[in-house]
Amino acid sequence: MKNPFKDLDQPLKTVPPELKSKVMNDIAIAKLLMELAELFSYNLGDVIETVMSKRGKSKN
Repeated sequence: MKNPFKDLDQPLKTVPPELKSKVMNDIAIAKLLMELAELFSYNLGDVIETVMSKRGKSKN
């Protein structure tokens, strides 16, 4: 069985431009979906912080 760790020292191979553009497009779509999900969801950390600060001010 060939040791795959011996290939780590070899120089990097070039990637075909069409494959590179496809991967970059997929990453851009994934980033867009993550940003849209963040836009339409609650930031729970911010909600908890706001509630705790309002409770602290109302007790004083």
